[in-house]
Amino acid sequence: MPKQTLLAPMAPWVEIKTTAADWKKADPALLGAMLSQLHIIRAFEEKVLELAGEGLVHGPAHSSIGQEGGAVGSIIGLRPSDQVNGSHRGHHQFLAKALTYLAPDLTPMTELDDPLNDMLYRSLAEIMGLEPGYGHGRGGSMHLRWADAGALGTNAIVGGGVPLAAGAAMAHKHAGTDDVAVTYFGDGAVNIGATLETMNLAAAWSLPIMFFIENNGYAVATRVDEATRETRLSARGLGFGIPSWKVDGMDPLAVHFAMQAALKVMRSGGGPTVIEADVYRFFHQNGPLPGSAFGYRSKAEEEEWKARDPLECVAREMIARDLIRRSDVDALRQRCCDAMARHTDRLVEPDGNKRKIRTEMWPDKAFVDVGIRGSLPDHAGRKTCEFETHGGAMRPSKFVDAIADCLHLRFSKDQGLMLFGEDVHRLKGGTNGATRGLAAAFPGRVMGTPISEAAFTGVACGLAMDGRFKPIIEFMYPDFMWVAADAVFNQIGKARHMFGGTTNVPLVLRTKIAMGTGYGSQHSLDPAGIFATSAGWRIIAPSTPFDYVGLMNAALAGDDPVLVIEHVDLYQRDGLIPEDLDYVIPLGRAKRVREGQAMTVLTYSAMVHRTQEAVEALGVDAEIIDLRTLDFAGFDWETVGASIRKTHNVLIVEQGSEGTSYGGRLADNIQRDYFDWLDQPVQRVHGKVASPTISKVLERAAFASMAEAAQGIAQVMADKGEPLDPAMLARVVS
Repeated sequence: MPKQTLLAPMAPWVEIKTTAADWKKADPALLGAMLSQLHIIRAFEEKVLELAGEGLVHGPAHSSIGQEGGAVGSIIGLRPSDQVNGSHRGHHQFLAKALTYLAPDLTPMTELDDPLNDMLYRSLAEIMGLEPGYGHGRGGSMHLRWADAGALGTNAIVGGGVPLAAGAAMAHKHAGTDDVAVTYFGDGAVNIGATLETMNLAAAWSLPIMFFIENNGYAVATRVDEATRETRLSARGLGFGIPSWKVDGMDPLAVHFAMQAALKVMRSGGGPTVIEADVYRFFHQNGPLPGSAFGYRSKAEEEEWKARDPLECVAREMIARDLIRRSDVDALRQRCCDAMARHTDRLVEPDGNKRKIRTEMWPDKAFVDVGIRGSLPDHAGRKTCEFETHGGAMRPSKFVDAIADCLHLRFSKDQGLMLFGEDVHRLKGGTNGATRGLAAAFPGRVMGTPISEAAFTGVACGLAMDGRFKPIIEFMYPDFMWVAADAVFNQIGKARHMFGGTTNVPLVLRTKIAMGTGYGSQHSLDPAGIFATSAGWRIIAPSTPFDYVGLMNAALAGDDPVLVIEHVDLYQRDGLIPEDLDYVIPLGRAKRVREGQAMTVLTYSAMVHRTQEAVEALGVDAEIIDLRTLDFAGFDWETVGASIRKTHNVLIVEQGSEGTSYGGRLADNIQRDYFDWLDQPVQRVHGKVASPTISKVLERAAFASMAEAAQGIAQVMADKGEPLDPAMLARVVS
């Protein structure tokens, strides 16, 4: 028989339960603050359910009634500079952090002061989608954020907030503080890839983050034991070497003890921790009815858990120690309920035998698109120029070397820059050499990541929202954005807008088009068309080394996420760059690279050069515009419009497949806005419907290049009554 050795996890796994002695020794002030917070949160949540029942809460009302003990017990000992975020069921965590921030010494006898009342009023208004809310009503119930209090923002994507909190934790670590981040999520999110990826990254990088699992036993109506074999969810931490605790979440003191133990680990540089708190939502997933009304829980089970109500737990122990009387508890509850009634009356008014939202509480409809992006920087005091106007000494450089040199310059001037990506610290600068030398020159700021785009992209988002750092992400191939789609589009792209314009997301995502390299359908995407549909992103696609440096310098100066599209065909292309790389080309400026009268050709990236080759080979007097900035918020309609009014014919040239095309929307905009100036419909060159595949022949057939650009130019000329010589065209496209 082979020798067997029982292995033990590298991290401890502990269950904590309080004893009668613990309650006798507990600080009366701590217990009083807990009881006060619990009652304020309960009264708040009851009012939310009441309003939801009247149809005055638009959208879901995910009540935390019954689960308050986990939030209060874990948050009450945190600093104002510690940060928390949560999921769609996050009112209690938001309120506990706000209460701890505003009134750390709250007692059951304390009247609620103006700052506390204002916070409750604004929180209720936000949940109701009204203007006085923290996000001006945009965030609602599932996107509560108050940065001053350390509330990073709750998240409607299950597990979506976990990587963001890790980004906040990374900011604390790299800023040299011992502050921590706490991310709250439930039994559903614990099995989600981004959550587990983030646990791995946080452990590998020793980030001060607490993964707080509220195990309420159900994901909507699905029991935990139906979803996973190991129902003690804190066991997840052991697989990543993370110290973990399991605790009764209906006992706020036990949660507090577990949190204090975990804080010692995190504040001393020990890395992440896990707490699993067994809690119970007294109501259904959403709304004012119990789960038993939907048949997935029994009334007996619900009554058993209600007997363990955290509010009664703390009150009972305080009464037993003569710290409070039952009448005082009742008075506390009445004060909280009265306060919530007053805040409600400020937001609603009678409407017959019903109530309605006061008209003046609604946000202005004109606010709908405000705050999607920030303003572009004015670059005051910096050199702003084009290649033709630079005037300084130049030197030859390959495109990829210009990328590396630009990154070196920016890292040397901005201590807040950090880089994330697979192999960016190895292979002499990643798989293409664009990050050469960075890891050695700037230790601790170039993070070679595991293959976990969902996690490190979300971490970068949280880091960017912190404001002290500016992350650069490298996706080895743009197709990988689908693996990280939640972080890319739901988080980074929407954060500023959904939180009411209250947060910046200064982040750059670099990736490359790799058509023609034989890497197949899952490594050959042009991402421009996809990102152009996500309103929060800015997009640049430089075609020369000079433009790359100037545009990247501009991208890193802003407060918005910017997609930087590179191209493998450009990496080894030679060009000239200045000796001094500290100049900018402001985003939103296209460039006319060739004057002409016959037509306007709009293109970008490597297709600029392919189009120039086609135009010169055909001898057509075409005007070529390198768009450079592709997002429609920063689109240079002045340059493009002037060209259209001159030529009256438009051809859009791009390389990628028709299904993910950028040019479709661009053509639509041109035909709507310049219809009277066009002599023919806008024509387009793009790849086939299919993605490029491995076969060299099929791959080439799938994407557009010089030959297809030439055919498109010939078609425009034919449709304007000036057909090209067929023999010449055949030679060019062969």
